[in-house]
Amino acid sequence: MSDVTVLVVDDQRLVREGIASLLDIQEGVRVVGQATNGQEAVEKTLALSPDIILMDVRMPVMDGIVATAQICRRMPGCQVIMLTTFDDDEYIVKSLRAGAVGYLLKDIPASQLAQAVQLAHAGIYQLEPSVAGKLVGMLGGGRSEPSPAAPPVSFEHDLTGRELEVLRLIGTGATNREIADKLVVSEGTVKNHVSSILSRLGLRDRTQAAVYAHEHGLT
Repeated sequence: MSDVTVLVVDDQRLVREGIASLLDIQEGVRVVGQATNGQEAVEKTLALSPDIILMDVRMPVMDGIVATAQICRRMPGCQVIMLTTFDDDEYIVKSLRAGAVGYLLKDIPASQLAQAVQLAHAGIYQLEPSVAGKLVGMLGGGRSEPSPAAPPVSFEHDLTGRELEVLRLIGTGATNREIADKLVVSEGTVKNHVSSILSRLGLRDRTQAAVYAHEHGLT
């Protein structure tokens, strides 16, 4: 299996080069470039087509959130993982809405960062535990079932009634198995509904779907 290629983006040279050096000695990962700000990150992504971009949040010229949105729009095959010192609620939500598939803090061990890179490339996304806790809190705290008396949805969408139910449950943090048990359907049916929801709403993954559900009053 070929190495997962990585672009490291950080405005602090010592940090950027340190991350690149640590990753380069990890098995299965190869750093193909570095960038000092969001604008340079976009340019190098277009030139190098890395599998994964490790993106800082706060940078001059163009920040990581704006750069992430541009990269995800122009190079949808590239996956962006935010790697930052900030676990601020606003940064987390904005990063995930921009298309980031993960949000990790810089104190993560190099071996775990390399694993996160490989897992993201395989379609398995990760959040720092403290970040995941914050996200669950922002989405309503826990996996409680949506109220039967929930107000009607007022935003425009073309989801079916069942897809809307699935989206509500995604917003509570429920897994596919939990959704299947709740709706008395197969897990495969739930997976099909999730895929349809992501496609119809133009979302990249379940995390974005959960944020979407929360922002539109479904949880």
